Amino acid sequence: MVSAIRRLSFAVVSATLFLGIVPAQAIEAKVTAPALERTLKRQLFNEAGPDGKLDRHYIKGNLAKGCYVYVDDPHVSFKEDRVVVTVKTHAKLGVGRACFGISLSTESQVSFIPEAEGESVGFRDARIDHLSNNKELDLILEPFLSKKLPQQMKINAAELMRTLLVKAPDSTGYTLTLTSLKLHSMLVTGDVLVVDLDAAIKVE
Repeated sequence: MVSAIRRLSFAVVSATLFLGIVPAQAIEAKVTAPALERTLKRQLFNEAGPDGKLDRHYIKGNLAKGCYVYVDDPHVSFKEDRVVVTVKTHAKLGVGRACFGISLSTESQVSFIPEAEGESVGFRDARIDHLSNNKELDLILEPFLSKKLPQQMKINAAELMRTLLVKAPDSTGYTLTLTSLKLHSMLVTGDVLVVDLDAAIKVE
């Protein structure tokens, strides 16, 4: 997503650099599945395991408490008109501080329809395609997959572009300010998410 917005912003500026104000105009950005996957990992999968790597998210409990449910290794792909997220699920369910009970490892999968939300790339219509078939674990997983996960995938494109434009004076000699940005539509097309938007940039 970062590289797509970077290419987008500097393409607009280079085309109309000496106009002072770059008028709002329709632009098409293409976002890959790996870009969405990196965003999801950075925003949600940032809790440490025993090896110290920040690559998991605890839904319930943690290793110190004995019983826990966590997910790791998220994978984002596209299928037809949907964004599909697959995660590995690990759980130790039981009773007591030592958590006497069962241990489970499985994959869970949920998919969404991408949706433009003003300045943000959002997701709706969560559809859980695969759970663990363990009733207790599924009750924990379902709200995480259908609510929290899509919320954490949401990307504010305007904030991202403004962050990138801060570096513009170093490379162009001009100060660039994003004055407006609105996402209109997004559609999964093959192996990319095509985002249609209007953007205007002030050049000083």
